Amino acid sequence: MERSVEEILQLAEEENVEFIRLQFTDLFGNLKNMAVTARELEKALNNEVMFDGAAIDGFCTEEESDMYLYPDRDTWNILPWRPQHGKVARMICDVYTVAKKPFEGDPRRVLKRAIDEAAAMGYTFHVGPECEFFLFRTDEDGRPTTVTEEAEKAGYFDIGPIDAGENARRDMVLTLEDMGFEIRSSHHEMAPAQHEIDFAHDEALNTADNVVTFKMAVKTIARRHGQHATFMPKPREDNNGSGMHLNMSLHRDGVNVFRNDDSPEGISDEARYFMGGLIKHIKGMTAVLNPLVNSYKRLVPGYDAPVGISWSAKSRSSMIRIPADRGARARLELKSPDSAANPYLAFALVLSAGLDGIRNRIEPPAAVDADLGKKNASELMAMGVDSLPANLFEAVAELKADKLLCDTLGPHITALYTEGKIREYTEYSAAVSAWELNRYLYKY
Repeated sequence: MERSVEEILQLAEEENVEFIRLQFTDLFGNLKNMAVTARELEKALNNEVMFDGAAIDGFCTEEESDMYLYPDRDTWNILPWRPQHGKVARMICDVYTVAKKPFEGDPRRVLKRAIDEAAAMGYTFHVGPECEFFLFRTDEDGRPTTVTEEAEKAGYFDIGPIDAGENARRDMVLTLEDMGFEIRSSHHEMAPAQHEIDFAHDEALNTADNVVTFKMAVKTIARRHGQHATFMPKPREDNNGSGMHLNMSLHRDGVNVFRNDDSPEGISDEARYFMGGLIKHIKGMTAVLNPLVNSYKRLVPGYDAPVGISWSAKSRSSMIRIPADRGARARLELKSPDSAANPYLAFALVLSAGLDGIRNRIEPPAAVDADLGKKNASELMAMGVDSLPANLFEAVAELKADKLLCDTLGPHITALYTEGKIREYTEYSAAVSAWELNRYLYKY
């Protein structure tokens, strides 16, 4: 049961909360907020706080700019890094129009619609993300660089002193636990200065809220250590990029319906059909799961990210993996997404695609157990394995051609999202890079 208005007001008074941040994301997943004082909290809880939606990427025009913030009272959380006298709390909000109707351009609303679709079929959708990020030094003016600490030479699972981010990562974990996260593990990743912190799976809306909170907390604690945390998919060309693997399962009446201990892979027919839906729609989803020009520099051979559209219960290089610990934890792991994705839109599309697979009993192709990690698109084609889109332009074209995905996003978001991404790709294509100058300036 959702917390009551009275309960939130009492918590604010007891904890000496002076400021409350009303948070939401723009279309592209960037966290926004408006702060109100404790005096205005009751007004906020009664859904009376307005803001100018025309100033937010992908929201609306000047003519329809007045919007309301409806706080989700269950997301009340006191930010542990703020002052202990005059504390700061936050609530994540849904966005409503001036007519007090849910705004079709609100990413959180898109996920709620997909969750309702699953509920009508008797399912709840659980997601467990694996969020990777880099810790880089800041310069003397506090601006981010791509320079690592001099002592940072660490690789996968290494420890200090060669893991120069160990102290910052520990503080991140402690801060997240203060905020109610159940942290499963944390470790140094493959590339120097690359890290991963994993938290417990939950129902999809809670997990999406947790992802945006996680990124905010990680960036805040990194800055306190004089570092910059980035979720940019590929900040350094000579290293692995950062992904956001999604571990997914459907539940009915508290039971994991992906489980089937009698099948060779330990998963049920529903899980197979869900996977079939993912594979059918993955090309279009890629524009949201991998939303930046830079995302496609991670999705290249040889850097521990999938290129081929495949699944396996054995090969770790497949795009969809069935992890070995099955039984009650049976799940599908989708390895292509990165943390630049808006989690609300990403989870909504993944869920809709999987449900389409279940409704239409879409069988996935045969498993590919070979190591595909270093295979390029031509080599994959020779093996009968299709490839993910090679760039953002191709991915947007696939999204626009996929009716199910466009219907899931709705016409408002589909139009503004695709326009924004085509504009991003066009600007990128017109830019002259250092690589081009090094390659061509003297030669030609």
